[in-house]
Amino acid sequence: MAGFSTISVNRLAELNQQQNLDIIDVRMPTEYETVHAVVARNVPLDSLSPEDVMKARNGTADEPLYIICQSGSRSKSACEKFVAAGFANVVSVEGGTKAWDDAGLPVVRGEQSMSLERQVRIAAGFLVLLGTSLGVFVHPYILGLPAFVGAGLMFAGITDTCGMAMVLAKMPWNKASTAKSCSV
Repeated sequence: MAGFSTISVNRLAELNQQQNLDIIDVRMPTEYETVHAVVARNVPLDSLSPEDVMKARNGTADEPLYIICQSGSRSKSACEKFVAAGFANVVSVEGGTKAWDDAGLPVVRGEQSMSLERQVRIAAGFLVLLGTSLGVFVHPYILGLPAFVGAGLMFAGITDTCGMAMVLAKMPWNKASTAKSCSV
């Protein structure tokens, strides 16, 4: 689904110097705390309500809303949510926070945490190893577990939606603590 535009991090930084732009970062709070563009505020994709974001903009709903994530995939998903809700003036930031940081643009660095992608790889690997071991040594029906995990990973690759990541994102260690959270 289209209906939104994209912008490079360098062009966004230029525009932001001319006027104060509204930029939201749709990554998980722990990812945001690790490193984020100094001009972005955090609104996680899993709890994103386009209507609430637009209401909170205090009369600037007609101006562009710039959406950034880690590399660009989640910002496109967020833009699609806004377009589906009837808000067309949304812009996905190409390359995301990684491109912003690589370009040497100002970032806020916080406490390092394990990425959600890495957590998914560890959890999937563990479940495949456990299911295979139990299937061989306990009962062959348990081999359904690694098959299920493999099917889930295949689905995630095809749809760019990962159920395991959604579950892991809700775990306590992936919630930002109020003592550590950054405010911009």
